[in-house]
Amino acid sequence: MTYGYIRVSTDKQTVENQRFEITRFCQKNNLQIDSWIEETISGTLTPDKRQLGGLLNHIKKDDLIISSELSRLGRSLLMIMSILNLIMERGAKIWTIKDNYRLGDDIQSKVLAFAFGLSAEIERNLISQRTKEALQLKKAQNVKLGRPVGRKNTHSIIDGLELPISKMHDWGMSVNHIAKFMGVSRNSVNKCLRRV
Repeated sequence: MTYGYIRVSTDKQTVENQRFEITRFCQKNNLQIDSWIEETISGTLTPDKRQLGGLLNHIKKDDLIISSELSRLGRSLLMIMSILNLIMERGAKIWTIKDNYRLGDDIQSKVLAFAFGLSAEIERNLISQRTKEALQLKKAQNVKLGRPVGRKNTHSIIDGLELPISKMHDWGMSVNHIAKFMGVSRNSVNKCLRRV
């Protein structure tokens, strides 16, 4: 089956632009949407709290999900990576229109999905471990928790993802596409590539 997935964050936004993009893409590529999933909900909510979760639970091998862009799947890199990993595990495919992303059954997709899944798992474990250790230390020192007012964040959400980003760049993805996919600036991607 081929699914069209559309998500907007507020009821002030319209789903029609995304529907038009997907429909036009399908016409150009001789595809037919069998089922539409449309939601008006924040991308910060986990998939199980959205209609997307139901779709992910029911997709089968060779099913195809078409979306306007990867950011429609979620707002955080880890969430998007875990969704892509689940789609790969099911043997399904996802294509996006704006960022021209194709996750299918070719070897590059498999390597990329493996890297995403591994990176997401490692990052989740490291974040959890570091957070617990830091909180325990601060509590023991009776330190007031939270970032001081006016202080900027020195960490990026792509810290630790140098290898997958480098692979995407080696496979020909532009810095613009990688930045859009990761939800960060071009500058952040360039800094990441320089660290490799």
